[in-house]
Amino acid sequence: MSTIQAWTLVFVILTFSFYIWIAYRSRVSDTAGFYVAGGGIPAPANGAAVAADWMSAASFISMAGLIAFSQNGYAGSVYLMGWTGGYVLLALLLAPYLRKFGKYTVPDFVGDRYNETARLVSVVCALVVSFVYVAGQMSGVGVVFQRFLGVDRTWGVVIGMAIVFLYAVLGGMKGITWTQVAQYAVLIVAYLIPAVAISLQLAGNPFPPIAFGSILDELDGLQQDLGLAAYTEAFTQTSMLNMILITAALMFGTAGLPHVIVRFYTAKSVRAARYSALWALFFISLLYTTAPAVGAFSKYNVLTQIPGSGIDDTPQWFNTWRDVGLITTEDLNGNGIIDVAGAIGEGTELAINNDIVVLAAPEIAGLPAPIVGLVAAGGLAAALSTASGLLLVISSSVANDLYFKKVNPRATDAQQLRVGRIAMAAAILVAGYLGINPPGFVAEVVALAFGLAAASFFPILVLGIFWKRATAAAAASGMAVGLSVTLLYQLWTLPTFLGNEPIWDIPATGIGTIGMILNFITVIIVSQFTAEPSELMQQVVEDVRYPGRSELVAAHAEGHMEEYAQEHDGHTDQDGHGGDSRG
Repeated sequence: MSTIQAWTLVFVILTFSFYIWIAYRSRVSDTAGFYVAGGGIPAPANGAAVAADWMSAASFISMAGLIAFSQNGYAGSVYLMGWTGGYVLLALLLAPYLRKFGKYTVPDFVGDRYNETARLVSVVCALVVSFVYVAGQMSGVGVVFQRFLGVDRTWGVVIGMAIVFLYAVLGGMKGITWTQVAQYAVLIVAYLIPAVAISLQLAGNPFPPIAFGSILDELDGLQQDLGLAAYTEAFTQTSMLNMILITAALMFGTAGLPHVIVRFYTAKSVRAARYSALWALFFISLLYTTAPAVGAFSKYNVLTQIPGSGIDDTPQWFNTWRDVGLITTEDLNGNGIIDVAGAIGEGTELAINNDIVVLAAPEIAGLPAPIVGLVAAGGLAAALSTASGLLLVISSSVANDLYFKKVNPRATDAQQLRVGRIAMAAAILVAGYLGINPPGFVAEVVALAFGLAAASFFPILVLGIFWKRATAAAAASGMAVGLSVTLLYQLWTLPTFLGNEPIWDIPATGIGTIGMILNFITVIIVSQFTAEPSELMQQVVEDVRYPGRSELVAAHAEGHMEEYAQEHDGHTDQDGHGGDSRG
């Protein structure tokens, strides 16, 4: 066992043991604890959990690689703008209002605001989004285990599945939340320590977001000398239209992610939900302002070490990653030298997997083995924290929104918990399969999930809060149209599926914006020709947007709409709420 593997094993054992201990101490026996942690998580802790849940393996492992290698630095900025901008949208437009509405899950909100048909469509959307997203997380787990512990990728995913199963099934949302607080601490320390060390090494400045600007001119010149486009040059690898489409898909997808939205139900109050959003934005910014620097530093180090080297005369870190298949070289011109010749990527003499840039950064910079092991533990923390949140969404969709609301409305808490845990176990098996056979690299898979969330959930959530005329039939139709168009196009174009040429050069990662627009149009048009929601529900929608909590909103959130209607000579539909029952 190498020194790096030994240190990685130490950090993995310590952190995994800590996560399981937290879950054991936080174990729950009721549905409120399992789904929303009893609504009692303090704002700073909830903010850290939101940050860990949202900053997945894509943010930790893959984003800096996307910025550095998949695109040049300018084009890669779509991920920074989309993901962070989307979080601001979520915090301002959705989180506090959904928390005030008082439902466990996104399908719960949809079912209550619209009707049961819309709820079922939203369950399908939640499952599709969550399974696509979790595939990226489990794939990231496999990459870390494969490289740093010498474990076969398949077995790496299986180990990750077992760990998530233990702490997610045991503790539910309460255990997951406190585990994610710990995972955030691990991932941010693991990200910042090597970033600061490399920043000092290359620029003599311990603040990476400031320091990387000093090497950009040099990096631009280095790339141009090698026949590559300048690192900071605009629109060299993607058009302005696609920059807009991808950024928008990531932004509106962030605001529609069910596993992030449910986090705001774990806060103690609407006020705490707002402060949770503020804390989360601070915690997220620590990594997101550092990622561009990590990408630039890594690319600078790679370009100064590898191009022009002999095929068999490369650094040890390069050979190690090449041995596990995440770097490939091919001597196309037969001169025994790695020639970049104007391009890096598949089909050229040098191809570097985007998922290794952060994980390999300490090795590339020659940092000590303990830091390398810490980064591996951070990558696992990022992947597992998001995977657990996604699996809880899948579990709650099955147990709460299907079993309890449709199959067995008289189910006890114990029965609901049993179904939820069985659903989570089944979901982990599916997630493991997808992690072993992912449809792309980590961030690409995650970007597809964001597009699906934008196309399915964002329109009906925003309109459900801000347009009281939105009807149930319109919401169900809009979700179906948005999800179908986006998913079918992704399957049509992805090389791992049908692999057809994109229509009008729109990438699979940008089609979610088109799906979202079609969803909005569908909801607005269909709402003109279908029955309005009940007067009582329209009043709930009106009241939920204003400060404070009206008697009506309180009655709605606590499930006392029938009593309120009788007291105030109002009415509810046959399901006991004020939604449109036509669907």
